[in-house]
Amino acid sequence: MTEPLTTQVFRVWIRSTPEKIWTAITDPEWTAKYGYAAPAHFDLRPGGSVRYDATEEMRSFAKENGFEVPDVVVDGEVVEADPPRLLKQTWRMLMDPTTAAEPFTTLTYLIEELKSQPGVCRLTLTHELTGAPATSTMVAGSPLDEAGGGGWAWVLSDLKSLLETGTAMNGQG
Repeated sequence: MTEPLTTQVFRVWIRSTPEKIWTAITDPEWTAKYGYAAPAHFDLRPGGSVRYDATEEMRSFAKENGFEVPDVVVDGEVVEADPPRLLKQTWRMLMDPTTAAEPFTTLTYLIEELKSQPGVCRLTLTHELTGAPATSTMVAGSPLDEAGGGGWAWVLSDLKSLLETGTAMNGQG
């Protein structure tokens, strides 16, 4: 079995502004529209809290599959915030007992407006996962899973779809 990567880097190019991308990452009304649809709440100052709340869909899925979901599914704290360019935070998945027992990992979003392509930004997400093999496997996603198990690549693709078309891959918008 291959060891999970301790640093994973994902990139997506989005036809949008840095401000809109920043808002889509940090505003709970936006985060509830794409990816796993968990509203994210940020206190955007060093040491400020980060939390992603469980949704009713998550609770229903868990109940149907014989487990419970905590009210907060991801927690962490802001390390650095430089809107609309850089967000660095700690991150820990609480939905699964295995990932909840692992240490906090570090997630960095870098938003860069391309000089060569006006109106296009490169969003780079770097996830440092030292000491968190279960989290590493989870966020890497599975190329065989059509939805939900796609990890960060799937979340970023959904964010791109929402910002460029007004509709997420799940049809929400």
